[in-house]
Amino acid sequence: MSDQGKVSPARRRGLSDEVADRIREAIFSGAYAPGSQLREVELSAVMDVSRGPVREALRVLEREGLVHCAWHRGTTVTALSPGDVAELDSLRGALEDLAVRQVITHASDEDLASLAKAAEVMKPVTDVHEMVRLDIAFHDAVFAAAGHQRLADAWDGIRCQVHLFLLTRINLSIEGYLGCIPREHHALVTALRSRDTETALRHFAAHRRHAVDVVAGSTAPD
Repeated sequence: MSDQGKVSPARRRGLSDEVADRIREAIFSGAYAPGSQLREVELSAVMDVSRGPVREALRVLEREGLVHCAWHRGTTVTALSPGDVAELDSLRGALEDLAVRQVITHASDEDLASLAKAAEVMKPVTDVHEMVRLDIAFHDAVFAAAGHQRLADAWDGIRCQVHLFLLTRINLSIEGYLGCIPREHHALVTALRSRDTETALRHFAAHRRHAVDVVAGSTAPD
């Protein structure tokens, strides 16, 4: 039996993907804060493309959770509600707890050395948006070191929303931020290197809770 007509022709990475990359980068750099409106006509003019690729790009970003499209309001950068934050934090916690257990059980000394380097590069950073990028990159490295592909895929499904959550955190307060983030990640690496699961889980939970407390309007100590 012929396979003709069973599958659609393959599409190479196109203009809409490039447009999505550029809009995503603008969101992550702080050019478009949560709640900002994204107008197709303006974006197409700025990027010198037709509205079609912009429309497709916004659909991609909506699937990632970075933007919200509503017929009566147009497209806006997602503003996380308290419920969104709670759901995202609980899911991230579940994934990260498994990642920590996997790293402690399976990661090599070279994997842990790579995590230490990912934490070390944070120290001289003076730009808050760059610090957020490095924070996400560190956690990317944790999930990679876990050696669990489906777990890494699950993290990839929420990482853009976690990035957006951290942008929300710095938009609310950057007091002490540049100093505390390198210290917190150094403590995470030390906990992983100890191969003490419960200690590592506590440190990762405290790290997540600190950011959630800021977004919730509380800076209560751990």
